[in-house]
Amino acid sequence: MSSKKGSSTNSWDSAEAGILSTLQGTLFDAPGVLPAARGMSHFGEHALGWMGIAGAGAAVDKRRRRKWLAMGAGAFTAHAASVVLKRIVRRRRPNDPRVKIGVGTPSKLSFPSSHATSTSAAMVHLADITGSKLPYAGIPIMMTSRMVLGVHYPTDTLAGALLGIGVARAAIDIERRTA
Repeated sequence: MSSKKGSSTNSWDSAEAGILSTLQGTLFDAPGVLPAARGMSHFGEHALGWMGIAGAGAAVDKRRRRKWLAMGAGAFTAHAASVVLKRIVRRRRPNDPRVKIGVGTPSKLSFPSSHATSTSAAMVHLADITGSKLPYAGIPIMMTSRMVLGVHYPTDTLAGALLGIGVARAAIDIERRTA
């Protein structure tokens, strides 16, 4: 897609836009990267993909139903928390001619990344459910996809990941204490 016109509003945004431009220079046109990043974007929109997986898990895996339900609640709560923070912080999405925009967004607000938030929550829950650390790999993959698409600064994705991890840990703790 095309670049946004205009310039960043401050030097921090400009420095982060430079990081995005460098990352995009490496990955944006690499085979399969943009379609995969767009697919992840659609899957993660409003945490719906993660809540769907949690619902399916709860329906099929009766032994761990509470954990799957906690995953759905954790992903939803993490997403909601990120939306509230976006409205408080009001950081605008990248707007720098060096940054290509690879997907549309439902809002012009950037901090924190809701996709990174809900995905991080879901991955922490999946690691708890499965007993494997492999789901944690999904966190930097989603973070990178948001930057490749040019819709989040690095600090947006980092803050989102940290928020999602914190929400998931709280949800897991509640699920265990109320079992």
